Amino acid sequence: MKYLLAALAAATSVSAHGWVDNATIGGVYYQFFHPYADPYMGELAPPRVSRKLVTNGPVLDVTSIDIQCGGSTAEGQIGSEPAPLHAPAEAGSQVNLRWTYWPDSHMGPIMTYMARCPDEGCDKWLPGEEPVFFKIHEAGRYTTDKVWPDDIWEVWTNDGYNYTIPACLAPGHYLVRHEILALHSAWEKGEAQFYPHCHQLTLTKGGDVLEAPDEYRVSFPGAYKDDDPGILFNVWNPGNYTIPGPPVWSCPESE
Repeated sequence: MKYLLAALAAATSVSAHGWVDNATIGGVYYQFFHPYADPYMGELAPPRVSRKLVTNGPVLDVTSIDIQCGGSTAEGQIGSEPAPLHAPAEAGSQVNLRWTYWPDSHMGPIMTYMARCPDEGCDKWLPGEEPVFFKIHEAGRYTTDKVWPDDIWEVWTNDGYNYTIPACLAPGHYLVRHEILALHSAWEKGEAQFYPHCHQLTLTKGGDVLEAPDEYRVSFPGAYKDDDPGILFNVWNPGNYTIPGPPVWSCPESE
C-alpha cells in the first residue's frame, strides 16, 4: 500500500505543473527537452534546440540564476545549460510552442524575450547577468479572449502559443526565453511561481537590427523584484493587472 501511495504522490507531483513539450519553428516540428525522459536516456538522448530542464517545478527566487532559463539549484542544475542545436527560422515568421496540460489554478501572464547570442552561436553561451534580453511579446489579464492567457492549456488538446520573431532582426543566433508566471499564491512575497524555458534559434533571413536599444534590455536575474506590482499580486481579487518586466519592444518604423 505504501508503494502505491508513493507512486500516486509522484504522479501527482509530475502532473501538477507543466513545461514546453514541443514547438514548430520554420515549419519543422521540434521535440523539446523532457525533464522526466531525457535525463534517463544517457547517450541515447537526442540533441535538442531547447535548454535543459531537470524539473517541472517553479522558480520562486527572482534573484536566482535559475530564473533565466529554468534551472533548479536545489536539484543540482545551477541556472541554464546551453542546448547543442539551433532551429533555423526567418525573421518575421511565427513560432508555435505547445505546453503540456496546465492546471487551471495556476493562472497568470505569459512573457517572451529574446537575446542575441555571440556570432559563434548559443550552444556554448550563458548570458550571466548581462542585460541582453528584450521582451517581444506579453499577454496578461483580459488581453486575450480568456481571463488569463494560460487558460488555453487547461485542456489536453490545444493550439498552443504563438509568438512572431521581429521582422527587423538581423540574421544570426538568438536565445528565446519564454515563461508563464503563476500567481495563485502570489499575495505573499516570494510565492509567485515562474516557469521559464529557453530555446535557440538561427535566423537565416532578416533585417539589420542586432538587438533592442539599451532601455528595453534586461538581465535575468535582475529584471524582476519580488514586490513588483505584477509579482506581488492577489489574483483572486478583481482589478487591473500590470505585467512585470520591461515594455515590449517592436521594430522601428521604417522612414
